[in-house]
Amino acid sequence: MVMPNELEIVIRKIKKHIQQFEDPSVTQISNMRKDSYEVLISCILSLRTRDETTLVASRRLFKLARTPGKMIKLTDKQIEEAIYPVGFYKTKTRNIRKINQILLDKYDGKVPEKFEELLELPGVGRKTANIVMVYGFEKEGLPIDTHCHRIPNRMGWIKTKTPEETEMVLRKILPKGLWNEFNNTFVTFGQNVCKPVKPQCFLCPVEKYCKYEDKTSG
Repeated sequence: MVMPNELEIVIRKIKKHIQQFEDPSVTQISNMRKDSYEVLISCILSLRTRDETTLVASRRLFKLARTPGKMIKLTDKQIEEAIYPVGFYKTKTRNIRKINQILLDKYDGKVPEKFEELLELPGVGRKTANIVMVYGFEKEGLPIDTHCHRIPNRMGWIKTKTPEETEMVLRKILPKGLWNEFNNTFVTFGQNVCKPVKPQCFLCPVEKYCKYEDKTSG
């Protein structure tokens, strides 16, 4: 079992190393306005989509509408044209429309601040709900995407098969003070250093702590 002090050392070293890279798209959007609605919608767009595509698509969409009341007045075609070519853009358009209607009918046009209520919105899973809690409301959360799932397994901290399982295990071993920065740190690290294919182990600041068997050399 990995010790909490080692977790803190590794995360601190990674956080320092990634300062040279751009933040993920949802973090950039959050940093611009700290708006829970924009965080929610941009996260919906980001699913199975590259960050650079998500960022551009989000900016195009938010130029047309930044609130549920204005977004619901857009046609499907307007939304689709704004968010294309994000993955599954037609399905995401339908979900965005449904989400806006729910927010207007049930929550007075506001994004709910309860985790369980977020999970009831169309297209919202645990990762998206956690992202909204952390980046939209600055509340406690532990968003786990493919990078946050892959890297702790490579490091040897955990042995899990799904991001959902990873979240549950990390909630037990990761100090709560590190939860809110975990996603941004590990997504950035995973995109630039500890990549899915051919990770840059020769550039990794925490290589000596890692138990990954197929390490690469420069």
